[in-house]
Amino acid sequence: MPMQRIIGLTGGIATGKTTVADYLATQYALPILDADHYAREAVQPGSPILQQICDRNGPSILQADGTLDRQRLGDLIFSNSEERQWLEEQIHPFVCDRIHQILQLHLQEPIVVLVIPLLFEAQMTHLVSEIWVVHCHPEQQKQRLMARNQLTPTQAEARIKSQIALTEKIAQATVALDNSKDAATLLRQVDQAIKIAPTSGD
Repeated sequence: MPMQRIIGLTGGIATGKTTVADYLATQYALPILDADHYAREAVQPGSPILQQICDRNGPSILQADGTLDRQRLGDLIFSNSEERQWLEEQIHPFVCDRIHQILQLHLQEPIVVLVIPLLFEAQMTHLVSEIWVVHCHPEQQKQRLMARNQLTPTQAEARIKSQIALTEKIAQATVALDNSKDAATLLRQVDQAIKIAPTSGD
């Protein structure tokens, strides 16, 4: 029986991971496990992690409806590496546990896709059998992030610099997907990559 392919889909912020994940879901009907979804679950109102964040930063970190003010938290952690590390130490174990749990529901699937933006930073590479890195030119990444999240150049640069450099991620990738051109060019690379299972070497 062929070994299950567990694709770790990652890259830099705003490089096109969602485009690839959506395509794999719609075109190939693959199960998509999104780490960002589990990270949001970790800080739902009433959760122990959200309470810890409030205890550390005060009630102003919440919006009027009791949910986490993500913009305020982002400005805090992306300007302070110690705060970012503390937050990641709370959230990453929760996300890893949830991925383990959900993977157990897909043991019969030949291919499962884990979308983990911080695959390297969170040291979750052990969860996957191959790594796909979506990348683009640095200036494109910055402009896309500014447009998507309504950020200033300084805010965008802080978020990009908080992650491991794209060149380092590409060096460790099984597949590097270049999203510097149009979507059609990117998705043709996806079509090619999904057809080729990595060799085990034995």
